[in-house]
Amino acid sequence: MKNIRNMDVEWGYEGELGPKHWHTLCDWFSTGAKYPYQSPINLSKNLINGESSSRAIDFCYKTEEFTEKEFKNTFHFVPPNTESYIIFEDEKYYLTDIHFHTPSEHTLDGEHSQLEFHLVHMNNSGDNLVVGCLFSITTDENKFSKNETAMKWKSETHQQWFDPSIFLPEEKSHFHYLGSLTTPPTKGPVHWFVFNTVQKMHHDFFERIHEGMLPFNNRPVQALNGRKIYFSE
Repeated sequence: MKNIRNMDVEWGYEGELGPKHWHTLCDWFSTGAKYPYQSPINLSKNLINGESSSRAIDFCYKTEEFTEKEFKNTFHFVPPNTESYIIFEDEKYYLTDIHFHTPSEHTLDGEHSQLEFHLVHMNNSGDNLVVGCLFSITTDENKFSKNETAMKWKSETHQQWFDPSIFLPEEKSHFHYLGSLTTPPTKGPVHWFVFNTVQKMHHDFFERIHEGMLPFNNRPVQALNGRKIYFSE
């Protein structure tokens, strides 16, 4: 087994480089895979077993600059200045990356959505918090339609300006659980907040960010292993 870091290791979603084999590709991946609460998981109100305490998160997002990047099998929006953040349990988690998976990685009552966006955050201690937003693809007018979106695109420079709140649903009810990253090294713990609303994304917007990407880049659902799942209205 190779003793090298994530940036140097080739991995993917099929064959010998696929999810079943990630833990064999290097020591770092092997260590991450040993964390018992892996992600993604199936989410259902029937599986809620956590105490009915508040799992509220406060979104402090603002319009800021993002750079488009294609990295490790997906498309990313990366904010160079990390001005947006979330507050959870009196701790600030700064938005460091936005990317997507097709189809969704998390399932609701066993069903995949067509698309799942991950808004990745990190606090000053290096702990991760990820917000999952589920979407279906449509040609109906919605907030991602060309005439509706507030995103300012500069295709020639790959720089965009937008408020990341555009990815959030109006209805903020969500699941919360402890899991892992869904890509190598799949380390944990990671606070996961996944909205139970499936939003709509315009087909043209999706095609723009999906062009040239893999047809699928989702890790299979992982075992619960007795972990707590919370739900907040």
